[in-house]
Amino acid sequence: MPQSAPLEPVTLTGRLVRLEPLSHEHHDELCEAVRDGELWRLWYTTIPTPDGMAAEIDRRLGLQAAGSMLPFITRRLADDHIIGMTSYMNIDPTIPRVEIGSTWNSASAQGTGTNADSKLALLGYAFDTLGCPAVELRTAWINTQSRRAIERLGAKLDGVLRRHSYTRDGSLRDTCVYSITADEWPQVRSMLRFRLGEDVVA
Repeated sequence: MPQSAPLEPVTLTGRLVRLEPLSHEHHDELCEAVRDGELWRLWYTTIPTPDGMAAEIDRRLGLQAAGSMLPFITRRLADDHIIGMTSYMNIDPTIPRVEIGSTWNSASAQGTGTNADSKLALLGYAFDTLGCPAVELRTAWINTQSRRAIERLGAKLDGVLRRHSYTRDGSLRDTCVYSITADEWPQVRSMLRFRLGEDVVA
């Protein structure tokens, strides 16, 4: 069985963002970030409200303590502002395998390259340090914005879990399951670096 590095809190620094381990000290900045675009009003996804941010931090840190999640805040390097959250989730240390998810970014940060840079850092650590043979990404079928973003990463659709989970309004959603394998990672890495304007010759 492959041996992997322990999945412990870590800071990952990219070209545009720095992913820092989530803590309660980030509460106020996260509230400010989620107000940028009033993201909690999006009906097709679940994003915490400012009033619910403390509970969401508690939830993620509880999952971290249980060993199933490693949550981060996303900090934009240009101005040192927190612009969102992301995580490794559904961690299976025996393979090892992780899902990248529970991600949201401020409206003003969307389309600026910060999401691609965040994914480059997360995928790089998962494949190159943890030794994951595959990394999973999931989103609701109806969330076309998220599906397009995942597909632009180079992830392939594994399938759709129909009537998979309940949404905030109590309806059942279909979940799209994507993945990137270790064999695909070098090409995905080169593509992401190209999108971010990095040198991809090496």
